[in-house]
Amino acid sequence: MNARRTRRTMWLALVAAPAMLLVACSSGGEGTGGDAGDTGATQKLTLAHSYNEDQPQHRCGAQVIADEVAAADVGLEIEIFPSSQLGGDADRIASVASGDIDIDIQGASALGAVYEPISVLDAAYAFDDADHLARFMASDASDTVTEAFEAETGVHTLGAWSAGARQFTANKAIRTPDDLQGLRMRFPGSPQFLMNAKALGAEATEVAYEELYLALQQGTVDGQENPITNIVASNLKEVQDYVSLSSHQLNTNLVIIGQVWTELSDEQQEALSAATEKAIAEVTSCVDEDEATVLDEWRSGGDWEVVDDVDRDAFSATAEEYLSGALTGDSLAVYEAIRSTSE
Repeated sequence: MNARRTRRTMWLALVAAPAMLLVACSSGGEGTGGDAGDTGATQKLTLAHSYNEDQPQHRCGAQVIADEVAAADVGLEIEIFPSSQLGGDADRIASVASGDIDIDIQGASALGAVYEPISVLDAAYAFDDADHLARFMASDASDTVTEAFEAETGVHTLGAWSAGARQFTANKAIRTPDDLQGLRMRFPGSPQFLMNAKALGAEATEVAYEELYLALQQGTVDGQENPITNIVASNLKEVQDYVSLSSHQLNTNLVIIGQVWTELSDEQQEALSAATEKAIAEVTSCVDEDEATVLDEWRSGGDWEVVDDVDRDAFSATAEEYLSGALTGDSLAVYEAIRSTSE
């Protein structure tokens, strides 16, 4: 117990925010982990994330995990709290470590606040595509980051999926790194995203996601980058003329579970792992379908121009040269492990 309190203190200090008091929603009041299978009681696990219920991360990810675990009939029930109901990213990370939230879905860059090397999963062109991410996570090479993350934080990684690649939008086509010159491009403020901007040759301007539309409308920034689902949700076609399909970064989500993992029976662990594997496949498929539908609509409409002929090789080479020199220590080791699984 002392070790667990020490770990909680460490996480709270790292994220610089108090963990939310979610005891009423935690698994602590529902059972005693592995004993649930012996008593016949059903143990409830909380699963939190920041996405709305229309997004693939929820309907094809979190919901699939809950449904598959229920179907396995191993004495577990997953209760989902979407749309940041249990706090923002930093709060939820701390709550997973403390045991107030059982399972969470987080972006790699957000997890970098507590273990910096894991944010490299969000590095520009680190992964070739979603299949590369799946191949890396299934290989021993992923131990470089997942085992070190667990040793540092006590948090276990159930799996990871891609929620789509990030694309550029602007009032001009962006086909090569040179096309970014002179443009003020909005990037999220996390260290890895800002490093990506430099790696791609962009001038990064930090703007909150909620303020992005207005910033583009008023000319505070000239362009931005986001997955297609976010571009649609923010109606950026109203304030931008071109969407350039650079696919320069996978939007990587990790499914993580706290100390309760060690309290589950082998059968429960196997069921939860299998459910996560099913969700990973479903999210990948859902994202592909959603993006294909949107791109068809964009190409047939006149709201803006879809730029397909982006020189991704030029962007990728620029990014790899920069990142190979800018990353150091464990972060560089993670990057090299990822690239070693590229085909």
